[in-house]
Amino acid sequence: VLCMGKHIIVTIGRQFGSGGREIGQQLATRLGVKCYDNELISVAAKESGICEEIFKTHDEKPTNSFLYSLVMDSYNGIGMPSLPLGQQVFLAQFDTIKKIAKQGDCVFVGRCADYALRDDYDITNVYIYSDEQSKIKRICERHNVSEAKAREMMIKTDKKRASYYNYYTDKKWGNSSSYDLCINSGKTGIENAVELIMQYIQLTKK
Repeated sequence: VLCMGKHIIVTIGRQFGSGGREIGQQLATRLGVKCYDNELISVAAKESGICEEIFKTHDEKPTNSFLYSLVMDSYNGIGMPSLPLGQQVFLAQFDTIKKIAKQGDCVFVGRCADYALRDDYDITNVYIYSDEQSKIKRICERHNVSEAKAREMMIKTDKKRASYYNYYTDKKWGNSSSYDLCINSGKTGIENAVELIMQYIQLTKK
């Protein structure tokens, strides 16, 4: 049994097209734990009573315009009417991440999980990045789009993720000092990236 008696919680930040989600899922399988990515939205919606569609609208996106928030804040069922909707969604996800982590070992992909758990847990924070060509190739294959469209998706998505992370945390998205381990998946491939994280956990959780 790996790291018996030690809590294993891994958070994965990732560039769009780097394979971070796949790495998180494969890592969770290797560790025999659950991986939370899009699943987090459903759990947080259920826990908070906020409509799941609203979570999807705000998922890893920086705060919307004041006018939009004002209109959406009138949505029934919101428990924190004094806060803009984007912040309510963030806080609901924040609470859900903490609750899930208390239940046992797991892997989180994105959604500022590293920040949510920064004080309470001995966690392993990983950042997955890659060269542009590898990312564009992966996006083209996964989403069946042209190279030009893949590049546009990559730039837009990473810009949103960075804005979201930088807005809600006191750290900088993609800055190596924010993470324990940074892996270039373009060089390692998916399986070797998973293996690297496994080795890192074994070395640091003894």
